[in-house]
Amino acid sequence: MVSRALRLLVLVAAAGLSNAGAGPAWAQDDEIEAMAAALKDTTFTLQDGLKAGEREGQPISAQFEIEDGKLQISIYTIKGDNFSEVVADPKTGGIVKSEKITDTDDLSDAAGQKEAMAKAKTSLAAAVDAAVKENAGFRAVSIFPDLQDGHAIAEVTLLQGTTAKKVTEKLE
Repeated sequence: MVSRALRLLVLVAAAGLSNAGAGPAWAQDDEIEAMAAALKDTTFTLQDGLKAGEREGQPISAQFEIEDGKLQISIYTIKGDNFSEVVADPKTGGIVKSEKITDTDDLSDAAGQKEAMAKAKTSLAAAVDAAVKENAGFRAVSIFPDLQDGHAIAEVTLLQGTTAKKVTEKLE
């Protein structure tokens, strides 16, 4: 199983380059173009994915991804002491699968996200709403909570066409 963080690596790297002023040089990247094309006719939002994930527990992160050539949304949730990955189909909004997280790297990511969400006073959906509102024309494609100087924040990756950028939203 490929680590969740690696699956979005290209998109996040592109967002970093975009923020660094590197311009459109990365826009030719096949991964970014594939994500933009997959999302083009999709009305399902990251917020919809977070809501779908609530059926299986408290969402602690979410991202659109292309797995086996198909667009899906992956939501990490916590219920009790158990972490799960919930996968939803953006065409139907239905949950395709929900399975316990067992991969060591994914468990480590989930534990860090749980720690950040324990300090959060704002939901991930509200943070996504704020990021999208502040960046007209962009749509959110991922949200990952973290602690920054002991404060809960969320890194939101946004996409508009083949332009990606990362913004930080306070969760406290």
